[in-house]
Amino acid sequence: MRGAHGPRGMTAVGALASLLACRTVPVQPDVPAVIGNPTEQSRASLKKAVSAALGGAPVILADDALTRTSALIIERARQRDQGGLPLNGREPGMPEQFRLLKRGADCVLEQEGTGRRFTLAATECSPL
Repeated sequence: MRGAHGPRGMTAVGALASLLACRTVPVQPDVPAVIGNPTEQSRASLKKAVSAALGGAPVILADDALTRTSALIIERARQRDQGGLPLNGREPGMPEQFRLLKRGADCVLEQEGTGRRFTLAATECSPL
């Protein structure tokens, strides 16, 4: 009979070490967040992400977008005539909805209708 240091003992120790090494760190869930300390760079990153989500359409965002709430709703610009009046009484299409999430150290903007996600560069966010 061989001791724990024989071939069988080493195999058992190796298997145990392999199992312990394969343990993964639990993934933290994404949490709703807001932008903390907005900067010109963070605003530009947000604007770029929203524009990309909308197929490159130009967007106008308030300087305090996503600083008080994790939700962002983007309405389509209404087409107007030369006098500035709306061309028709109703705007087709629903507004686009986004939400800001904190995923680890990243700020991630999620387009709710599609589930597409955009990581915001140079942006600091805090969980709600």
